[in-house]
Amino acid sequence: MAEEKDKTGASWEDLTLSDESPETQEEDEGVHQMVKSCPDVLQMLKAAESRCATTNPVRNEVAEATDTGGELESEAPKTAMQIQFNEEKPEFNKLPTKTGHRSLTRSISQSSTDSLSSGCGESSEEESSPRDKLQRNSKGLADFCIKNIDQADFGRREIEVAQQEMPALMNLRKRAEEEKPLSGAKVVGCTHITAQTAVLIETLVALGAQCRWVACNIFSTQNAVAAAVVEGGVPVFAWKGESEDDFWWCIDRSVCADAWQPNMILDDGGDLTHWIYKKYPSLLKRIRGIVEESVTGVFRLYQLSKAGKLCVPAMNVNDSVTKQKFDNLYCCRESILDGLKRTTDVMFGGKQVLVCGYGEVGKGCCSALKALGAVVYVTEVDPICALQACMDGFRVLKLSEVIRQADMVITCTGNKNVVVREHLDRMKNGCIVCNMGHSNTEIDLVSLHTSELKWERVRPQVDHIIWPDGKRIVLLAEGRLLNLSCSTVPSFVLSITATTQALALIELFNAPEGRYKQDVYLLPKKMDEYVASLHLATFDAHLSELSDDQAKYLGISKNGPFKPSYYRY
Repeated sequence: MAEEKDKTGASWEDLTLSDESPETQEEDEGVHQMVKSCPDVLQMLKAAESRCATTNPVRNEVAEATDTGGELESEAPKTAMQIQFNEEKPEFNKLPTKTGHRSLTRSISQSSTDSLSSGCGESSEEESSPRDKLQRNSKGLADFCIKNIDQADFGRREIEVAQQEMPALMNLRKRAEEEKPLSGAKVVGCTHITAQTAVLIETLVALGAQCRWVACNIFSTQNAVAAAVVEGGVPVFAWKGESEDDFWWCIDRSVCADAWQPNMILDDGGDLTHWIYKKYPSLLKRIRGIVEESVTGVFRLYQLSKAGKLCVPAMNVNDSVTKQKFDNLYCCRESILDGLKRTTDVMFGGKQVLVCGYGEVGKGCCSALKALGAVVYVTEVDPICALQACMDGFRVLKLSEVIRQADMVITCTGNKNVVVREHLDRMKNGCIVCNMGHSNTEIDLVSLHTSELKWERVRPQVDHIIWPDGKRIVLLAEGRLLNLSCSTVPSFVLSITATTQALALIELFNAPEGRYKQDVYLLPKKMDEYVASLHLATFDAHLSELSDDQAKYLGISKNGPFKPSYYRY
């Protein structure tokens, strides 16, 4: 039998890679490349733990594993590159050589205005635009544009609460801040600006980075949190309830700064990446890497790569296991209910709910709704996802077959025009329509802005669309991301995603010239396992340990990775 570990997470030695040579396996043509990468990040953290071992009795108790060195064994698909590790000790004070010039193209989409809500519940529509007033923080900094800098104290308390539920990110900050692995990094970020994002931003700053930040949705910003981040010295250009013009103006201000040019991009949706290409292509010569966390943004990066127009290495965080399974599945399983309850006060028992899409987000939504007694139907184009829905007890139908009796319609496909005017016309009176996908293109909103239909705002983020015969549907968040527009999301889940993003930035920034080509990469399985291990202590979880004989039988290192790259969790 396998021995029991006397620890709840992996030690640095557990992150040592096997010395077996990499192998490649066939996979579907649409999958991009996973590359072999160096374990600079993991080695840096290992060195940090060594230094702290004498002062941290808990770490001294962690059992050591044999350092095997060599390359990470990869069973990745042929069209997927897996990141190659070496055993050289990273020199974090030495700046790596710049990567080549990047050029990319993509069309502007409305995904940029996907939404996220302020946990403070404040209305941003009653006051004038922050663009019309000059503000300064307590240190005299005026290079920012937010709603109200005076809310900083309240925002600081929000951040402190979030820190308690983000153990891995705080752990990473403590272990690596002495090394300053991001010293010299100038990170421009475009994400949802919440208390959890603030913890990530302040972690990057603690690791040596300079940051400027902007929101990826017009409803995404928690205004008090933005004020607290600015008070801490990081320029932020965002407020809840931006207009489309405000949105692009804020992105421009985050990029265009005197004597400050970014060399790293952290994006959510691809709009920041696009804006830099469109307006400031010369900056691409300085960019060392892009980290993208959304389905929409990753899809665009793959399109650019396929067309040969991606000239900067990019890290696909969205398809890492820790993002897909935890952020997309478990987060949405809880936040879908929160968003619907806060906006509509609806009771779910007995309601007929149509969920469009049964990917990880759809699975989370269906699971939560079913648990509260809703009758759930699913639409799918993928036969594998459709079969999963059937095996999970859901009826799979076409949208047109069930639209008349649906009490709620929830889109989570990542596609466009999933629900069109024809479907909206056939919905029953009082049907609730909302979106859980990143992009606000899933519901055909343009068709609703016509003279015969009346829009009536009944609550923040809640509109009644009234037909000439008196029928009305309830549209939430103007078709933008429901959970982040109308509620909040669990800090613990975002700790997993944020830790993955931080490690990806460190890896790309410190990578020597030539390790990454102008392509899209996935994080190695080893790093996914490491991020997961950092969160186990919260649950007082104790990992079992393979014996040498068991590891040999399975043909893997006893320290991981424990699954091949093609494994589907």
